[in-house]
Amino acid sequence: MTVNLFTFVDMFSRAAATADHLLDRGAEHAAGLGVTEGEMLDWRLTPDMQPLRFQLMVVANFARQWPARVAGLPLPEAVDDQLDVAGFKAALAASRAYLAGLRPEQFEGRDAVPLTVAIGPEMEPTLESGRWLTVFATTNLFFHLSTAYAILRSKGVAIGKVDLFATGL
Repeated sequence: MTVNLFTFVDMFSRAAATADHLLDRGAEHAAGLGVTEGEMLDWRLTPDMQPLRFQLMVVANFARQWPARVAGLPLPEAVDDQLDVAGFKAALAASRAYLAGLRPEQFEGRDAVPLTVAIGPEMEPTLESGRWLTVFATTNLFFHLSTAYAILRSKGVAIGKVDLFATGL
């Protein structure tokens, strides 16, 4: 397999599918405990960390917005973190649908294209598009997916490593 920027489209789609799978498992567990969806989405690892709902929002947004940026396409609309389970499932499905519509030629020759993105107060670095996607976006996407996994595990959801491969290898 040749690795190019388009390769990340499938990886990001798999991350969104995994988040959807983890959300299903978390919702099943919460229902069994009599915990509301809202309470479950507010679960967090520690008081000073963002809750599950934030982690899911980042996965849904990063999965579609970063490939769009790198391909030079208009950004898909962002979702916020105030969704219910059905809303997050729809957002993750929309991310996967968006990614399914991308084509390799949209990424050709884009590796070194400079891209400036505001990522925080007074932080607006310019990096090559390939670096944004392969380092910044991928690291963040999997950080938030792993944090969602850890939040659910910490609450007793019966998930394991195999659940990170919900779409197969």
